[in-house]
Amino acid sequence: MNASPAGLETPPVLRLRGIRRAFGDHEVLRGIDLDVAAHEVVALVGASGSGKSTLLRTVNLLERIDDGVILLAGEDVSDPRTDADRVRGRIGVVFQAYNLFPHLSVLDNVTLASRLVHRIPRAEAERRALGLLGSIGLGDFARSFPDRLSGGQQQRAAIVRAIATDPELLLLDEVTSALDPELVGEVLELVRALAARGTTIVMATHEMAFARDVADRVVFLDAGRIIEDAPAREFFAAPREARSREFLSRFLPEA
Repeated sequence: MNASPAGLETPPVLRLRGIRRAFGDHEVLRGIDLDVAAHEVVALVGASGSGKSTLLRTVNLLERIDDGVILLAGEDVSDPRTDADRVRGRIGVVFQAYNLFPHLSVLDNVTLASRLVHRIPRAEAERRALGLLGSIGLGDFARSFPDRLSGGQQQRAAIVRAIATDPELLLLDEVTSALDPELVGEVLELVRALAARGTTIVMATHEMAFARDVADRVVFLDAGRIIEDAPAREFFAAPREARSREFLSRFLPEA
């Protein structure tokens, strides 16, 4: 954990303790403990149904938790009295589907939260958005509607929308799963660039090679529990748990 100039410990950007979530009799999250430090990239991996997406949705308060505590920069945001919209204004999130508003231009999609939630003047929000779009090759599409963009371009625009407000934490939920294979690379390259500039990211992904190369840590979930939490290179080179090794053998036969 990092220390402040005064010698006090800086709280993690995200701290989860004892997170549980059930749907009826099915417990999807079964006591999750996780810390994410500033500028860290954590990859959540595991089979479908392991709880990755549900975990991200609880962090963004889109799913209520049945038990446990969620701390965002030291603040208990799982308190029922918490203003969920205020918390979501501090977190960027991108889902599997692009979720761009089809009736708004790309520029209006990207600036919407800046203008309406953070009350940034339109001119300032648009100046920042145009700079971000230009940096990823979408400057010429700023005034276009989403249906004029390829799937990869739409997902990159969705990621730019998520970071336009400088969130404390960026959540990415299988952001390449809805893309044609030839479009995956351009989205992953943007995530790689965000990681390189120090964005704090928690990403659920099935792109194992990407997780190995970009993530600082890999957290392997199985049936709602964390089975292994290790530095990325260590996890892929020598996973400690038999269940981890079995999972990886399906994606990386050489592992």
